[in-house]
Amino acid sequence: MGEIEGTYRSLQTSAGTRLGAQYNTGISTLEPGQSLGSAMGAGGKGHNRGLQIRVQGLDDAQEFYDLESKADGQTFYSEVLRRINLIESDYFGLEFQNLQMKWVWLEPTKLIVKQVRRPMNTLFRLSVKFFPPDPGQLQEEFTRYLFSLQIKRDLIEGRLNCTENTAALLASHLVQSEIGDYDDIADREFLKINKLLPYQERVQEKIMEIHRRHIGQTPAETDFQVLEIARKLEMYGVRFHPAADREGTKINLAVAHMGLQVFQGHTKINTFNWSKIRKLSFKRKQFLIKLHPEVHGPHQDTLEFLMGSRDQCKIFWKNCVEHHSFFRLLDQPQPKSKAIFFSRGSSFRYRCTRVIILMWAIYYLIPQPSPFNTKGPLCLSPSFQMSTLSLPGQAPSPLQSPILNEVDTARLEEDEEGRRKRYPTDKAYFIAKEILTTERTYLKDLEVITVWFRSAVIKENAMPEGLMTLLFSNIDPIYEFHRGFLKEIDQRLALWEGRSNAHVKGDYQRIGDVMLRNMCALKEFTGYLQKHDEVLTELEKATKRVKKLETVYKEFELQKVCYLPLNTFLLKPIQRLMHYKLILERLCKHYVPQHRDYDDCKEALKEVAEIAAQLQSSLIRLENFQKLTELQRDLIGIENLTAPGREFIREGCLYKLTKKGLQQRMFFLVRLNLCSNVAVLILTSACVEESENEWSVPHCFTIYSAQRTIVVAASSKVEMNKWIEDLNMAIDMSKKCQEKSDLLLDPNEVSLEQESEDDMNSSRCSLDKQSHHRANTTMHVCWHRNTSVSMSDHSLAVENQLSGYLLRKFKNSNGWQKLWVVFTNFCLFFYKTHQDDFPLASLPLLGYTVSTPGDSDSIHKEYVFKLQFKSHVYFFRAESEYTFERWMEVIKSAASSAGRMSLLVPKGPAEMNGGS
Repeated sequence: MGEIEGTYRSLQTSAGTRLGAQYNTGISTLEPGQSLGSAMGAGGKGHNRGLQIRVQGLDDAQEFYDLESKADGQTFYSEVLRRINLIESDYFGLEFQNLQMKWVWLEPTKLIVKQVRRPMNTLFRLSVKFFPPDPGQLQEEFTRYLFSLQIKRDLIEGRLNCTENTAALLASHLVQSEIGDYDDIADREFLKINKLLPYQERVQEKIMEIHRRHIGQTPAETDFQVLEIARKLEMYGVRFHPAADREGTKINLAVAHMGLQVFQGHTKINTFNWSKIRKLSFKRKQFLIKLHPEVHGPHQDTLEFLMGSRDQCKIFWKNCVEHHSFFRLLDQPQPKSKAIFFSRGSSFRYRCTRVIILMWAIYYLIPQPSPFNTKGPLCLSPSFQMSTLSLPGQAPSPLQSPILNEVDTARLEEDEEGRRKRYPTDKAYFIAKEILTTERTYLKDLEVITVWFRSAVIKENAMPEGLMTLLFSNIDPIYEFHRGFLKEIDQRLALWEGRSNAHVKGDYQRIGDVMLRNMCALKEFTGYLQKHDEVLTELEKATKRVKKLETVYKEFELQKVCYLPLNTFLLKPIQRLMHYKLILERLCKHYVPQHRDYDDCKEALKEVAEIAAQLQSSLIRLENFQKLTELQRDLIGIENLTAPGREFIREGCLYKLTKKGLQQRMFFLVRLNLCSNVAVLILTSACVEESENEWSVPHCFTIYSAQRTIVVAASSKVEMNKWIEDLNMAIDMSKKCQEKSDLLLDPNEVSLEQESEDDMNSSRCSLDKQSHHRANTTMHVCWHRNTSVSMSDHSLAVENQLSGYLLRKFKNSNGWQKLWVVFTNFCLFFYKTHQDDFPLASLPLLGYTVSTPGDSDSIHKEYVFKLQFKSHVYFFRAESEYTFERWMEVIKSAASSAGRMSLLVPKGPAEMNGGS
């Protein structure tokens, strides 16, 4: 996408230049040192080119374009896109006012002079033409910024009808994106100059009150919040076309991604889905919708609407054609979907129908490129395949990621019940399905290295050739093997579920033969897996030695696709072996020895257990090395943390007793040193004692050493016992090893009396400087949830990884939303579908409790579990008893009990809230 596949452009904006500033300079596309006058002068030297057209951007800035007199709409639009460097162009269009002062879209295939009577005196404006049902599909921050500007325009012009509370909420986010955090004087001055709502004076105080809550939100975050709020409104992306029904009642027609909508006033009274419509046509002033007979019966299959003129019918009909073509093509329709016929009389008989059939034929008949191309150096993700709707000369559109249509709750419930009755109920089937779902996630994780990271280092030529060969020659064959394995598992499950009509000999309701065949084949890759130790070590050395690689590495970790620390993905192949072992053990326990699938499963378990045993020690060493490198990157002032002999034991939040009282700190217990921020305590001659009575502080204990004494308090009795146990273990190991060299710092450099106020706040500052979408790291979560995590917890989390579809419901919502959920690294990651490249949101689970709903929750469904942290409550619904038990099992491994809540935390600081 754009310059590099898998890169997300960040929109560099500052306060005062985003949304409606008094002196708005628009979107700058000038070269360094070039002025607007010189740029326009260079393009307008020859006035004999014909047309000089004025275009208003979404930021209200106006620019002039010089075009040939016979230029068509496509040429004009392409020039606008080039000027503003807009990549996700398919969503947008140019519009102008016709003779009736109605905004209409400029058609790309017609000459401008044939559409506009006096183009040089006409104002064109860039606008959003197609609104996706989910703004998470928008890949670029710049595109989301333009969408938020469109929402702002719709609010001002009164097209986005909503309650005053919702309007105030939207306006507060717009204020946050413009001037930053709340300031009473700045807010009043901004709202005085800029008009965001038609009735702004009436709700100004409410806007300012809500703005107080947005502290810390970046402009990119506020853009996303604006779109998330707007998409839930009935008027999201709606443009009214006045009409009347057969009885003469005044109504409004609109077209959206799901079909045609009918409004009475601002209330939606009906929606005709594309799948229900057989034909759309107009004749004179009548607009006709012909439905399939099974919808309303053979005698009520045609709906008639009277519009103001034939031109209005024609405009609405064209909008229907464009929306249907756009969303049905990009929504990956099922082959059995019914096409719609569009007609407008004998002069244009079925021409548009042929176009749509041709577009569908292109979609189904042209082979789609593979996400992994071993012949080329650059491997591109499937989400960035060329869109049929992309403009000539433009970059590929990212719109082909699947769109999850919003459906009503009743329909979702019916689909779920029907699916449960249709699918198998055997526990072995659900175990096999777990293999399939986790394999899909595992393959996506491998693509982070084989596709995305490869693209980044190749573009910048940042990685030495030797390391390049070592890394990708080891991981590429593994990736190819698992692609084939996933396909085989998917085919077997398709037969089991009845989704495939293929003729298969023998009993296909078993999984052992597939597992045995592939576990035996996996033995060939043992050599590759054993080299992962070398790969991880060499990559770490190269990032320290090659500055360009270090820069690319850090920038790549900030991309959304890299939702975990990068070197974590390098451990996935070995960790996957452990998953196979656990799943096969579960399958063998389920089968009786006489079962036809038992012998194959038992033999497959034996094969994978042998490989896992060979790599067990290597995995422990690699997990420790990965955790230490992650800490070394995150901590300031710590060196040589990855030196031989270092062993990570525990990290977490404690309260340290200082001259000013208890101060919150992050502690990192690493053999042989205890690091509190940048202070190091040698544990060789240390001891630990409980000291609650001495200091009158709950859950308090003291660490004594020859250099210094530290008094700390944990958030609970359980936390205190864990710290004391791990500290005593570390002290025993230190005494046995007698290693007193390779100190990270001189222990006398920082003492209890020497610490300044800046030192006391440095832990929080270093955390706050982290990128917002990486705020789910264990260090962040431990800080905000006042808890800790040990290396044994990390090892347990590696075993307890799970993924699959769940239905999610919030505490105060009525409907259930279907999401692809991935559990890894103590966190739930949410996707629309399993094909998405990055998560839309995440929910760290440390500190949460998991249980079944109570009577007060009013949840009357099977297989529902409840997650709760203080006032944050989520409900999740699984598809079967087995999957329900598995999700409960893995989440309990990460969630903690209510007893771990802090008794020391002041009530002021905001808690970390998991994304949803």
